[in-house]
Amino acid sequence: MMPTLRPFLRLYRRHIWRLSLGIVLAILTLLASIGLLTLSGWFLAASSLAGIAGLYSFNYMLPAAGVRGAAIVRTAARYFERLVSHDGTFRVLQHLRVFTFSKLLPLSPAGIARFRQGDLLNRFVADVDTLDHLYLRVISPLIGALVVILCVTVGLSWLDVHLALTLGGIMLLTLLVLPPLFYRAGRPTGEAMTTERASYRLALTRWLQGHAELTLYGNEKAWRARLDENEQRWQTAQRQQANLTALSQGVMLLISGLTVTLVLWLSAGGVGDASTPDALIALFVFCALAAFESLAPVSGAFQHLGQVIASAQRVAEVIDHSPQVTFPATSSAVRHGATVEVNNVTFRYDKALSPALNDISLRIANGEKVALLGRTGCGKTTLLQLLTRAWDPQQGEISLNQLPLAQWDEASLRAQISVVSQRVHLFSRTLRDNLRLAAPESSDQHLSAVLRQVGLDKLLDNHEGLNAWLGEGGRQLSGGELRRLAIARALLHNGALMLLDEPTEGLDAQTERQILALLQEVTRDKTVIVVTHRLQGMENMDRIYVMDQGKIIEQGTHPTLLAKRGRYWYFQQRVTL
Repeated sequence: MMPTLRPFLRLYRRHIWRLSLGIVLAILTLLASIGLLTLSGWFLAASSLAGIAGLYSFNYMLPAAGVRGAAIVRTAARYFERLVSHDGTFRVLQHLRVFTFSKLLPLSPAGIARFRQGDLLNRFVADVDTLDHLYLRVISPLIGALVVILCVTVGLSWLDVHLALTLGGIMLLTLLVLPPLFYRAGRPTGEAMTTERASYRLALTRWLQGHAELTLYGNEKAWRARLDENEQRWQTAQRQQANLTALSQGVMLLISGLTVTLVLWLSAGGVGDASTPDALIALFVFCALAAFESLAPVSGAFQHLGQVIASAQRVAEVIDHSPQVTFPATSSAVRHGATVEVNNVTFRYDKALSPALNDISLRIANGEKVALLGRTGCGKTTLLQLLTRAWDPQQGEISLNQLPLAQWDEASLRAQISVVSQRVHLFSRTLRDNLRLAAPESSDQHLSAVLRQVGLDKLLDNHEGLNAWLGEGGRQLSGGELRRLAIARALLHNGALMLLDEPTEGLDAQTERQILALLQEVTRDKTVIVVTHRLQGMENMDRIYVMDQGKIIEQGTHPTLLAKRGRYWYFQQRVTL
């Protein structure tokens, strides 16, 4: 249990004073509540006995002031305890999210490839949120209960040692027995709640993403039925947890009642040196009733510990991995120009039957325009990902400006390379925000100039201009506009090496020609590597590499490859036909 929670407990050190103050205020609240009920019970009993005895010198002013004071302290302490405890917990959760994300980011993409997006999001959000139970429902109540037991036992010992030790011993035994008992009983349910919640949210995400296809193919009801079954299992686990919580409260109420009855029976013959019953009996009885309030949340809290541990294990499954790609803190990289050398590179994905790249070698001089051509799955995109160090090759070496990629610091490498990926992602933000991802310091004038350069003048023609809201994924933009916007980002980033992954995929012939003409114009002073399986614009490339099954099978210029009448010529013939 502790090895799982230890990395997260360390985060509490950053806010140890705030969290400690929350615990102190919680203890003060409990002691004020106990004092209020104890003093009130004794005061009422003593007043009644004084009235029956006909005493007129009973001092009711002092205990009445004590009751009012305890009530005020209880109210104020409860308010500030909630304020401080929740503020501290939220701060811990804030650092926990930052800590988790800082561990998660270096793993991308290799380390997180085995996780589905919905599952990864659930671990990052829901499982991290569950960890707040650790302080609010476990640590704080447990420490508070221990201090209350000590204070009550010591305080009552001034009146009757035997009764004080009896009450304190029962409370301590309850604290030692019930939490582990209900932890063991609630652990399977807590783990089931965590697992079923993650499974349900993952299934719901998949159902929402594929809803259009499921409707078109008439499979929506079957998927919805499976989703409902998953939800029923989650609700069953929640009901079991609720039943266990009710059982723990019932057991605690039973123990509290039996203890109060025992204290009443033991004090019936008198408290302390008194040989006859007096008002101190009420003091002990009401103190026992109030003291058990501090134990009420403890047994139920340990039920949640199973859920906390399960969530911690799910988060640890992600963050405990070591990044497959690491960068040096600094490097002596040359950022002027971009010369690429790939020497005998072999790369295989995990659990793949064959290598994606097999002994690849090529050299691209500064300013050259190169195309990687081949069928789907031949390794073109994999080579681009190796150039950005998404992965490192198992064999061989890739160099940029005569320096191996492994010796480039991350900031320098990212600044050197501009990428137009096959899938263009736009965030649900303004046009300005989406463009500034590539160049955060760019002025509005610069952004507008680049948009005009790539032919997106009409995005500036409406009254909103750069403030136009693009929405999730830029739904209101066409495929060609999305490509142009991606090129605009690359131009704003202004890397010396530009990597283009299927820049004209899914576009009509006219839009394809426009995009290729645009790329030829805006990349004149850059080194360009284009990954494609289309043949439009190949005559403008300085060199063409034809790939198949992870190998380069042909290379040369457009006329040279046509003259060889090899694979490239065969591709051209198929297009012509």
